[in-house]
Amino acid sequence: MRITTRGTGALVMACSLWVTACTTSPTGRSQLKLFPEQQVESMGTQAYKEMKQKQPIADDPRVTSYVRCVADAITRVLPGEHGKTHWEVTVFRSDQINAFALPGGKIGVYSGLLKVAQTPGQLATVIGHEVGHVLAGHANERLSTNAATQTGLDLLSIFVGSGGFIEQQGLALLGLGAQVGIILPFSRTQESEADEIGAELMAQAGFDPRQGVELWQNMSKAGGDQPPQFLSTHPSPSNRIEDLRDHMPRAMRLYERAQFDGRNPECTRPATK
Repeated sequence: MRITTRGTGALVMACSLWVTACTTSPTGRSQLKLFPEQQVESMGTQAYKEMKQKQPIADDPRVTSYVRCVADAITRVLPGEHGKTHWEVTVFRSDQINAFALPGGKIGVYSGLLKVAQTPGQLATVIGHEVGHVLAGHANERLSTNAATQTGLDLLSIFVGSGGFIEQQGLALLGLGAQVGIILPFSRTQESEADEIGAELMAQAGFDPRQGVELWQNMSKAGGDQPPQFLSTHPSPSNRIEDLRDHMPRAMRLYERAQFDGRNPECTRPATK
């Protein structure tokens, strides 16, 4: 197999990116971040703007006030620059059981989530989890992982060449292997990390982290049929609950400290139809 000058140059570039773009997450996990944070934040802000233009926004001020109360309690305890950010919170009118947070200080909650997150603490579990993704730079990491994976497959195609049917089938299988073996498990790692960070954030904000276990029990009941965990971007609810219980002693210490310091958010959940 003959490696071309183009292939050699691409390999050197890929190796340089891997060496210079490695960072560490808030939990101490090694990460790959190839993109400037300012660029990722700009992407998050633009995506949020487009969502507000396309998605209907909840018009019940009681619901909006409640969600903002919980979100504000979480964002007030964020460390560093994230704590100085003005976080924008929007409640979208939708039956989706979902929420998100984007780089640039943007939080979105779908009104359908309130049917499953039945207490302020359960809502704080979800918002803390989503903000945890932002604190850990998961958007940058996901973009970087996808880019690096594609670069690796492109390099392999250069080395193998555009030869026969066997080579092309092999590359197709490698693409599937990269999706299942790298991207999906990596996403599950991010989800578990966001669970851990979120549990600590809600505890520091004064919400009982034990509410997280009840939230994921509710999610499990509402989830219905789900794909096998190894083909899912999220850990199974049972695994999430087990991990949260393992992490609970530390979260409870943070919660007790928050209570001692007088952090006890008074967010009143409005009656739902």
